[in-house]
Amino acid sequence: MTPIFKRSKILATLGPRSDSYETIEALAYAGVNGFRLNFSHATFEQADTLVPLIRKASQKHGKPVAILQDLQGPKIRLGMLKDNHLDVKKDDVLTLDYAAEHDAMTLPVQYNLAEKVKAGESIYLFDGKIRGEVIDIVSETAITVKVMNDGFLMSKKGINLPDTDFGGDILTPKDIADIEYGADKDFDYVSLSFVQSADDIHNLRQMLVGLGSKAQVIAKIETKAAIEDKMLVEIVRASDGVMVARGDLAVEAGAEVVPIVQRRIIALCRKYGKLSIVATQMMASMVDAPEPTRAEVSDIANAVIQGADTLMLSDETANGSYPLETVEAMKRVILYTQEHVTVAPVSDRVASDDKVRQDAISEAAVLLAEQVGAVAIVAETKTGSTAANIAAVRPNLPIVSVTSDLTAAQQLALSYANKSFVRPDGEKAGLSLARELKEQGFFGSNETITAVIVSGRQPGLHGATDTIKVRVLE
Repeated sequence: MTPIFKRSKILATLGPRSDSYETIEALAYAGVNGFRLNFSHATFEQADTLVPLIRKASQKHGKPVAILQDLQGPKIRLGMLKDNHLDVKKDDVLTLDYAAEHDAMTLPVQYNLAEKVKAGESIYLFDGKIRGEVIDIVSETAITVKVMNDGFLMSKKGINLPDTDFGGDILTPKDIADIEYGADKDFDYVSLSFVQSADDIHNLRQMLVGLGSKAQVIAKIETKAAIEDKMLVEIVRASDGVMVARGDLAVEAGAEVVPIVQRRIIALCRKYGKLSIVATQMMASMVDAPEPTRAEVSDIANAVIQGADTLMLSDETANGSYPLETVEAMKRVILYTQEHVTVAPVSDRVASDDKVRQDAISEAAVLLAEQVGAVAIVAETKTGSTAANIAAVRPNLPIVSVTSDLTAAQQLALSYANKSFVRPDGEKAGLSLARELKEQGFFGSNETITAVIVSGRQPGLHGATDTIKVRVLE
């Protein structure tokens, strides 16, 4: 019997409940393919500790694992409130002041809203629990807000401004410091929060290249501006991957919008060969409970059916009581779903003239593998693009990717159906790896197996993939 490998991957956030080596190793062994360090909370000192622990666990199990640095972005928050609590009533007027401390209805805020907002714009406090409207800009650092519903506020809770144009100014001084810190810290991906246009992606990429970083850029979609049809396509094409950040997106655009946007983003990522990540509250009940709800199971299954590359866990693994059980439950749902429902093809996947040949080779390899009953597609790749292109077709079997670049192998850990291996460049690197894995029982106990090998005549050369071979291994 051939072993079953999950095709949609798992990205887990590290935090106080999962920052030990023992837990990191257990999570990786249980099915985590990548770890997220949330720089809204993580310090440099914590990252200096966690990155080596992740790499140690990865090496021990011979399993490339991706590390994602998640930038905070212009996530605007309240400052410290007296007694960490303030009751508010409908029609109350609050003053949000960048330069003040809490005094009655004057509240500190960790961003100078007076420079960006306009009267009449909507504002949501406590991540949407309190709705409001901007009344006026009353000074260089303060605005007034009319409260629209009863509730309460707490220190450092998030503020959303769905109508406000930040004018491309989404990299804060903190983000810039975090980017400079992470440039040589072995991060495989950097995710940019509150993306509004493709220029935001270009600016971050230029900064990373200037700092010598090989990290790929993930665009977090969580604003109304980003989900406009034309803008969303431009953002997908400019990025290396897209995260559907469903929490803030629900506040900014409306909860009813999120499922449709998720489906559209996954489809666009498949069309253009980009990584797709579905995030936020996938198994939120497991922060406190050992089993998921039926709604959460359906949510995971739907993301798998839609063809998401990666599903992300946040509080569930960072702060929850059952991080390991959460990963194991998510893996069970992924495996059961993929074995009973196939992912629908994308009919217009070819993205541009310069990708026509790559896409045609990828689609032909997947079709051929299905027709000859192959146990796997073996992709020789330098940068990972060949394996990622094959993944975009969503084959119903493993993609064994072989590369001499460790960073590429780690980045492919989050790519659909990919099992990546690091080996020296060579004319028969894919065939040699396939034989090695067969001897190890990777493909099961069958005496004879068939593999489809995708390669180039110039091993190790980027963009030279031009050959598909069928090999029978005995």
